[in-house]
Amino acid sequence: MKKQQGFTLIELMIVVAIIAILAAIALPAYQDYVARSQVTAGLADIRGGVTAFEEIVNKGTPTTYGLPELGLQQTTTRCAVAMTPGAAGTITCTLKGNPKVANKVVTLTRSSTSGAWACTVTGSLDAKYLPSGCN
Repeated sequence: MKKQQGFTLIELMIVVAIIAILAAIALPAYQDYVARSQVTAGLADIRGGVTAFEEIVNKGTPTTYGLPELGLQQTTTRCAVAMTPGAAGTITCTLKGNPKVANKVVTLTRSSTSGAWACTVTGSLDAKYLPSGCN
């Protein structure tokens, strides 16, 4: 007689139960990671316009410039970009994507007195999704 080899049904069910438990723990953590990365990526999409914005303001150029002069696109895969020109101007990104961050607005605001840029996020966004340096 040949010896039968293989897994019993109980052993297979235990493996499936272990995988289900691991997935139940890992999936929410992964979704939080994706949401935070989308906010950070939206900030990165508009951060590049800061240098050009500073150059225009420091040259004393009139306030009739727009996104193309800053090297920014109006729409990216992560956000819809807008700006307000001037010494106390803003660059904003309305986020797309994960429902936890969709329609939240990441704003870079320039201080007219010091020239420093501040990052804020409007909308009810949990603090764990905020990139460092943003509030």
